[in-house]
Amino acid sequence: MNWTLILGALGCLAACFAAASTGAIFKPGAWYAGLRKPSWNPPNWLFPIAWSLLYLMIAAAGWLVWREDGIRLPILVWAVQLVLNAGWSAVFFGLRRLGWAVVEAAALWLSILACILLFAPISATAAWLMVPYLAWVSFAVFLSYTMWRLNPGPHPRMRREEAGTLTQRAQM
Repeated sequence: MNWTLILGALGCLAACFAAASTGAIFKPGAWYAGLRKPSWNPPNWLFPIAWSLLYLMIAAAGWLVWREDGIRLPILVWAVQLVLNAGWSAVFFGLRRLGWAVVEAAALWLSILACILLFAPISATAAWLMVPYLAWVSFAVFLSYTMWRLNPGPHPRMRREEAGTLTQRAQM
């Protein structure tokens, strides 16, 4: 049994879990429920299912590339896309900055495309594992843009009570 490979896989899963955790910290809540949404907005129950599958594929892709190429540019770009992924929830749900969330999602989209292009020569499987993620984020960019256009104007930032609750959750 190769413990280095096992630890690498666990590290990739942990990195994806860390990115996913922002979804638990910055929850949609009543503010999101009150936003106008397009008729084609997916039901809320779909998001955790889709993201769980995507995070598993992202972790597997990262592990395949790390296993073949080590910590070099492709894995660094993979890490950047995870940071951008985590940042979207903070910008959209935390800061409630819909326009900035569109910009952030577009940057995420570009970083995923960069991963696919960098992964392809190393592992075709890893590159293909990232394609559903790119498709989902393509949809998310358009959804974010549409919601921004449907809900113009300033959006109230988090109330102190909400921020305090988030701080308490983060410290647990």
